[in-house]
Amino acid sequence: MSASSPRTAMIGVLLASTMLISPAFAQEADDGATDEIIVTAQKRSENLQKVPLSITAIGAEKLDQLQVSDFDDYAKFVPSLSYQTTGPGASNVYFRGVASGENANHSASLPSVGTYLDEQPITTIQGALDVHVYDIARVEALAGPQGTLYGASSQAGTVRIITNKPDTSGFYGGADLELNKVRRGDWGYVGEAFVNLPLSDRAAVRIVGWHKRDAGYIDNIAGSRTYPTSGITQDNAALAEKNYNDVETSGGRAALKIDLDDNWTITPAIMGQVQKAGGSFAQESGLRPLETEQYNPESYKDKWAQAALTIEGKLGNFDLTYAGAYLKRKVNTESDYSDYAYFYDALAGYGAYFYDNAGNLVSPNQYIVGIDRFTKQSHELRLSSPSDKRFRVIAGLFYQRQAHNIEQNYIIDDIADSITVTGTASNIWLTKQLRVDRDYAAFGEATFDVTDRFKVTAGGRYYKYNNSLVGFFGYAAGYSGDKFDPVLGDFAVDGTGEAGCNGAAPIVQGSPCTNVNKRTKDSGFIHRLNATYELSDTKLVYATWSRGFRPGGINRRGTLPPYEPDNLDNYELGWKTSWADGALRWNGAVYRLDWKSIQLSFLGANGLTEIRNAGDARITGIESDISFRKDGFTLSIGASYNDAKSRTDFCQIANPQNDCTLPGPDSKRDGDLLPDDNALLAPKGTRLPITSRFKGNFITRYEFPVGEKKGHAQFGLVYEGKRTTDLRLAERDILGNLGAYTTADLSIGIDAKSWSWEFFLRNMFNSNGSIARTIQCVETTCGDPDGLTASGGKSYTVVTQPRTLGVKVGVKF
Repeated sequence: MSASSPRTAMIGVLLASTMLISPAFAQEADDGATDEIIVTAQKRSENLQKVPLSITAIGAEKLDQLQVSDFDDYAKFVPSLSYQTTGPGASNVYFRGVASGENANHSASLPSVGTYLDEQPITTIQGALDVHVYDIARVEALAGPQGTLYGASSQAGTVRIITNKPDTSGFYGGADLELNKVRRGDWGYVGEAFVNLPLSDRAAVRIVGWHKRDAGYIDNIAGSRTYPTSGITQDNAALAEKNYNDVETSGGRAALKIDLDDNWTITPAIMGQVQKAGGSFAQESGLRPLETEQYNPESYKDKWAQAALTIEGKLGNFDLTYAGAYLKRKVNTESDYSDYAYFYDALAGYGAYFYDNAGNLVSPNQYIVGIDRFTKQSHELRLSSPSDKRFRVIAGLFYQRQAHNIEQNYIIDDIADSITVTGTASNIWLTKQLRVDRDYAAFGEATFDVTDRFKVTAGGRYYKYNNSLVGFFGYAAGYSGDKFDPVLGDFAVDGTGEAGCNGAAPIVQGSPCTNVNKRTKDSGFIHRLNATYELSDTKLVYATWSRGFRPGGINRRGTLPPYEPDNLDNYELGWKTSWADGALRWNGAVYRLDWKSIQLSFLGANGLTEIRNAGDARITGIESDISFRKDGFTLSIGASYNDAKSRTDFCQIANPQNDCTLPGPDSKRDGDLLPDDNALLAPKGTRLPITSRFKGNFITRYEFPVGEKKGHAQFGLVYEGKRTTDLRLAERDILGNLGAYTTADLSIGIDAKSWSWEFFLRNMFNSNGSIARTIQCVETTCGDPDGLTASGGKSYTVVTQPRTLGVKVGVKF
């Protein structure tokens, strides 16, 4: 094939919006051809081009070339992947448009995308760990349901971070140092190092460490606001600061590999990280770009450690693998909540409810101090038959238990004892709960080679979940009764606060009493069926029918029922092809996803998250990637197109028929004493939020000799299309859409055998791209759609980091 032919084909495919999400980035050989990429996505070591799955595999060398150091960096190069984030350690990940706008509250749905560190899952109840990427063998992004092999939180896809393992072949190591400057922001730096140390011919240890400072670029500007009811004015002069959203990340990883004999290996490992962030990562509506006006301290500290053990060996001809891990995580947060206080006061006079012991009104200014403690243990035991046999199987057992000890203190200083939650200093609201999610499963897959070129695979997973939520949430007993109104509700009736405890003693330590104690459990079976045909040694096509699921869970408002599981059926046709001795690769897939009983979370009365099964949706899409390398020149293009729409009406009052003409029971709207009517919140055919229809990337790199060294120049573009912010049309109109944006990166450098340096520009055109948008309370209140306050509504948009200029140097020994 000529050089012009693939270029013409790539441009044509891109213009037709048919190119796949994420390029299968290969490691490059010196002769210009691409090397074989080995992945373990199917729990076996296999050539990427032989695996009948849509996989993006970014290897160690390419991770370094793309300046990848955390989740945000590699996520943009996986076009089928979309995400929302409010800052470090707080990202929600989605594949193929399977997103309904989840707010990731602690009592909301589990993630729909699983994240693994080697063999162990690191997806916690509120999302995955923000793992620093260094000395990593590869990142594998698996699009589409992976439920049979990876379970509940892999409903729409799985991300796997594969570390470099200890190596007994010799002593070596490396270190890298980066210095960078953000436009109109602060300075940042990264220091990283690793060492591989053989202990004997059968044992080795590998130690990795890092410290990183991400520069701030959001300014908290000075301002003041007056609460209408009391006339009290507050200002933020003590908190005003330029570039106040800086982040410090420190961590390390150590692994020991011991070959007990020729058949058995044990690999214990430990990894830990501390991440401290100040400020907010969003610009505020009504202000200039990269500005916000916050009235209370904001900070985030995420501290976690995971101990893992992998045992690999043989039982006869079968491979046995045990993978176990224990994770402990603690997150301390401080958050401004003054918008909530201001808008409820300005629009409904709620400032009258906040007074001191003498009966005098106090400032209703509100802020949140949170402590979230997570523990997670997982165990997997599996057997694999020989991979060179015509019939081969994988079978295993899985158990996981994750617990989240939730403490959220909503504080108004100096309020009266009668409206202070019992046992707290000045809480107007307390959430003190224990959530436990338990998963049990037996799984397996069997593959049979019908002929040398045609094979079929059948897999299944029997699962059982048992999820519970117990503890307290709400106001003090004195903050009820005559304080009832249609928005706040009647706390004695709807179970909110101490008035709803009805004398139930505290179960969770630190709570005044118990007003939620619920459990939901279920079991079921999901499947995967695949047929693969090899057209030649370098080209194959496949067809897959697979299913993913998420467990149901508890709505903490007592009058709401538990939400049910949701399921995702995937019908996929794909191809993987290599041409010109591996110099050119073209992979892709077309698919249809049927998403049933969607778990939709949103803010309801009292600002409480509610989860409803909102009906069904269908997503049709195509993803494709092309990579080409010849004589030091590399070109990679990847893109996806997703048309994601609801297939049923979404009603204000949930019912199994999704019929918005049906009233709710007992003249209540899910627990709020409101007229017994219904409303159509989103009609059939409404576009699903968060994911753009089209996302793509383009990367070109040229390597050339510089004496005996190797120089390079690289340029990359990432395009993200327009996205909607909510499934509900009224709330969507208030928040607005997230606009399309493009970012561009440039790097040049020299690489010798023992050292390297690189100069880079990230976001070189300084795009102010919108990643996510949030609001502090119900959109119809804090969004102020009717313009009843002088300041207008307030929303917050997380944006791309401004143009960043930097230099990186590295040494190897």
